Amino acid sequence: MHIAPSTFGGAIEPAMHIPDGFMSPAVSIILWIAAIAGVGYALWRVNRELDERKMPLMGVLAAAIFAGQMLNFAVTGGTSGHLMGAALATILLGPWASIVVMTAVVSIQALLFQDGGLLALGANLVNMALVGSFVSYAVYRIMQRLVGTRRWGALVSGFVAAWLSIVAAALFVGLQLALSGTSPASLALPAMGGIHLLIGLGEGLITVGALALIAATRPDLLGATGGARGGSNRGVVLAGLAIALLLAVISPIASGNPDGLEWVAEQLNFLDAAQDPAYNLVPDYVFPGVANEKAATIAAGVLGVLIVFGVALFSGRLGRRKDAVG
Repeated sequence: MHIAPSTFGGAIEPAMHIPDGFMSPAVSIILWIAAIAGVGYALWRVNRELDERKMPLMGVLAAAIFAGQMLNFAVTGGTSGHLMGAALATILLGPWASIVVMTAVVSIQALLFQDGGLLALGANLVNMALVGSFVSYAVYRIMQRLVGTRRWGALVSGFVAAWLSIVAAALFVGLQLALSGTSPASLALPAMGGIHLLIGLGEGLITVGALALIAATRPDLLGATGGARGGSNRGVVLAGLAIALLLAVISPIASGNPDGLEWVAEQLNFLDAAQDPAYNLVPDYVFPGVANEKAATIAAGVLGVLIVFGVALFSGRLGRRKDAVG
């Protein structure tokens, strides 16, 4: 990510994905290979297995997660956290579709908003799309067996899955920092794990809130991981897009405190290793040419919501078109 100070008091401090410079080239390349293999297989599974009627949900979930990640929330100790969203996407659509959704979000953040480095994009995809989705799926399924399929059980399972997905992704980042020689494992792992134990609580609460809303309006969607099928999703898509756009509009109220990774980088003295991006399009979620910074942030958020929605939706349909031709 392009690291920059908060632009205005209470304003958005963009979610800090791994910037170039934190990972060694060797580790970055290995993670790129893992990301390509994992995302490619996920696309193959989605394009052959996901119910056609649920394809629009991929777009709206990606849009909502993108907007949600712009809203950092304050955490004790002068740091902040932000939604990752892999657990919510996994619970609603299953792990393969979640990987595609998260890939759309993280890739657009890096390519358009310079949030996360290009060489480090493979690492960000592995941590948030692959690890986040797989851990969420495994934990949610285990918890469902323990607490049953009652409505409150789904909320408890969702909370634990979301919480542990954040912790697991953070620990993977700590391990990658250690393998890169950026920070010793004895420091990076406990620092990343410790602060994200707290941040994960926020992820869990946000996930539970979203699941409770869905359970009250469209409970059939909570059976997605088990293959349940609902009716028309047009209303869900329209409502979800409206919520995503609303989140983008209120994004300037986000906490300006450093997020978990940036806080750890400051504490362990490797923040200066971050490299500036090779180019700038809409850096730090501030739309260029707009004088008012709050308006610039809102404009960037709205643009991102619409682009991420389209990319996720297109990704889900691309393979089906190819199959139809072939």
